[in-house]
Amino acid sequence: MLDINKLVTAESLAPCEADAFLNDLPLWNEDMARDMARQEGLELSEGHLDVICYLREHFAECGQARNARTLLKAMEQTYADQGGRRFLYELFPHGPVTQGCRLAGLPTPSGNIDPSFGSVH
Repeated sequence: MLDINKLVTAESLAPCEADAFLNDLPLWNEDMARDMARQEGLELSEGHLDVICYLREHFAECGQARNARTLLKAMEQTYADQGGRRFLYELFPHGPVTQGCRLAGLPTPSGNIDPSFGSVH
């Protein structure tokens, strides 16, 4: 069930507060991401780590995305040379936004209720 208070709080974050919000997230490191990925049946490659770092940088610069669709479109544009959406799906079969954010230690965008958003499932 969607918590309306969290939704309102996330949508009202000003860009200047993004750094403070990122610092409040649990400590994250690459080994933690690798362990989480193994539990999900993924072995992280350099491509995976590049997308994960992109998500963390995007969050630090812009704050939480307005919604998952907006973030996915930004990811598609960034990775258009590698194949865009298809490339992202191959890396993250449970959804490049949901699975990518989870492995990056980030909250998923507001309104993203479906855990397989952006996947082919």
